[in-house]
Amino acid sequence: MPVLRISSRNARFQQWQSLLTNRNKRQRAHEFLVQGVRPISLAVEYGWPIHALIHDADRKPSEWAANLLRTVPGAERIAMAPDLMAELGEKNEAAPELIAVVELPADDLARIPVSHDFLGVLFDRPTSPGNIGSIIRSADAFGAHGVLVSGHAADVYDTKSVRASTGSLFALPAVRVPSPREVMDWVTAERAAGHPIVLVGTDEHGDCDVFDFDFTQPTLLLVGNETVGLSNAWRELCDYTVAIPMSGSASSLNAANAATAVLYEASRQRLAAKRAARTERT
Repeated sequence: MPVLRISSRNARFQQWQSLLTNRNKRQRAHEFLVQGVRPISLAVEYGWPIHALIHDADRKPSEWAANLLRTVPGAERIAMAPDLMAELGEKNEAAPELIAVVELPADDLARIPVSHDFLGVLFDRPTSPGNIGSIIRSADAFGAHGVLVSGHAADVYDTKSVRASTGSLFALPAVRVPSPREVMDWVTAERAAGHPIVLVGTDEHGDCDVFDFDFTQPTLLLVGNETVGLSNAWRELCDYTVAIPMSGSASSLNAANAATAVLYEASRQRLAAKRAARTERT
């Protein structure tokens, strides 16, 4: 495939630059920018369509970059001036070696697989894209099957979210939903299909401590907005609420930390149940 060289702030460069900060333009273009060895490698590994690979025109590609430039199907090859690469990489000094222009997936709840051991996370109206990425990373680490971002919220594909996920965004479905109605229609359909999903909200005045709740059942964990917590609509839809016991002067954790603590407990319980089942069989 021929290589296109860009050395000025032409229309193509300006289009990609707008993807860094403009959510509406990401939506219209159905694209977002990704940098870093792990995130780009995972995007390729999990089959995300790569529209373009942009590399530093003055830098010999590493073995990793050269392999991607040679093998990723359908990706336009762009050789860009180092100063422009640095701008797209949001860096003041050294430009990133490679930037991928990746296709935005559909916000379709069918992307999230549901089975008897389903574990999902819903983040209600997050204001921090970094927190979205951190929750996606924790959900991936502790065996969740998907993340939902509900309501008027920061963007899953904001560069801060993409960076904070450290590539987990490409391994774990993350779906944006406008309101509780769409989620409850999905949950109702899954329940009818034999997956009795329970909705569990995090709250400092929960029905029980997180350690006392049975997370081995199909669970959708609800995490509230960083400032005001869960909306009234989601609180009313919760089947249960759980609290994280804390000592010291802190009255609460931030949303990403709270979600990570509960996901760890859910993972711990599920691993313990699997070990117990294996012991019984032997």
